Amino acid sequence: MALFAALTLGGAVAQAAPLKLVAFGDSLTAGYRLPADAAFPAVLERALAARGRTVSIANAGVSGDTTTGGLDRLDWSIPDGTDGVILELGANDMLRGTDPAVTRKALDAMIARLKARGIPVLLAGMRASPNLGPDYVARFDAIYPDLAKTYDLVLYPFFLDGIVGARSLHLEDGLHPNAKGVEAIVGGILPTVETFLDRLKPSVR
Repeated sequence: MALFAALTLGGAVAQAAPLKLVAFGDSLTAGYRLPADAAFPAVLERALAARGRTVSIANAGVSGDTTTGGLDRLDWSIPDGTDGVILELGANDMLRGTDPAVTRKALDAMIARLKARGIPVLLAGMRASPNLGPDYVARFDAIYPDLAKTYDLVLYPFFLDGIVGARSLHLEDGLHPNAKGVEAIVGGILPTVETFLDRLKPSVR
């Protein structure tokens, strides 16, 4: 009886191991000029904990990273045993006016590699600035919903939704969110992350 109880308890502990996510992105994920505990992954982890979700979120954000740069570092940035990835890249491509075909190809390759490894992806979208012209905007903005449809991904259409144009939610550069801005981003994406978590199949640890 004691042995059975111990085995049962051990199984419960294994099942309760936190899901392991990796937030893979650029400065918006990394937490540019913010303390580590104010960066997106840390704030999201706390928000999920407050909702009874036991999740560990690694910060794999690199300031200035493009989708091509992300593709180059993908394999070593996403360790084996990762249960899911929040993929947030493309803002720097857009700011540099990179051909949307290049951005699409790199994101497609990253998603395909992760899928081949059995790692689900939540795709966090980006939108182009209107000053890049209607053709560029149309081509760039279509990347994320198209890839989400192709790979049946959970999509959060616009990572910066709710903070664009709000000076009080940005650093002095007007581009990067401050601590309050990160909290606003997390508040917006949280329901989508929970939908993503409900689709995951955690491994027993």
